[in-house]
Amino acid sequence: MSGEEKGRFILGVTRLYEKIPLERIGVLIGDNGRVKKEIEEKTRTAITIDSSTGGVVVEPALPTTTALELMKARDIVKAIGYGFSPERAMRLLEEDQVLVVIDVRQYVGDKPNHVARVLGRIIGEEGKARRTLEEMTGTFISIYEPYVAIVGDFETANIAKTAVEMLIQGRRHSTVYKYVENETFTLKRRRMRELWIKPSRIEAVEEGKREEK
Repeated sequence: MSGEEKGRFILGVTRLYEKIPLERIGVLIGDNGRVKKEIEEKTRTAITIDSSTGGVVVEPALPTTTALELMKARDIVKAIGYGFSPERAMRLLEEDQVLVVIDVRQYVGDKPNHVARVLGRIIGEEGKARRTLEEMTGTFISIYEPYVAIVGDFETANIAKTAVEMLIQGRRHSTVYKYVENETFTLKRRRMRELWIKPSRIEAVEEGKREEK
């Protein structure tokens, strides 16, 4: 058996299982099934939804469906379950985008009033804190009690995650914003340097080839 054949999924056997809140089922399906169909088409998967339990099964629609496509479909389903709009969740189709989820109960316990108080700090007055973190990091943030979910590339999503954890720990908003500002500045500077270095390396390789000739 070739390596390619070994990597293929067995239709009807390979499946990923998720469960989302019942009130998010309608959002996942969309008007006349539009959202579900779009996810399936863009990830080459088949999605089965149990509207009575919130159970969702994601499986390959084709033998050529890749593991990445399967996981992307699952992550989009999860993101919608955590309160993201389908439009925001679809950002996960991009290869470098990830979903990061924080369960606030792991930090403050199960008491509803503690969870609500901390989520209120993350949201801020009229949503200002959440919007500020989104704008500074370039991520999407959803508050869906008791969870905080983040969609972004690996590095910016983790900057946002640390910022949220700082707010959970009671740090001042101004302190958190300063942290995010410093981290995103460092990240942008590093990325710009990497973009400058890559062409230089390519030119050096090409120059070496010409010299060999």
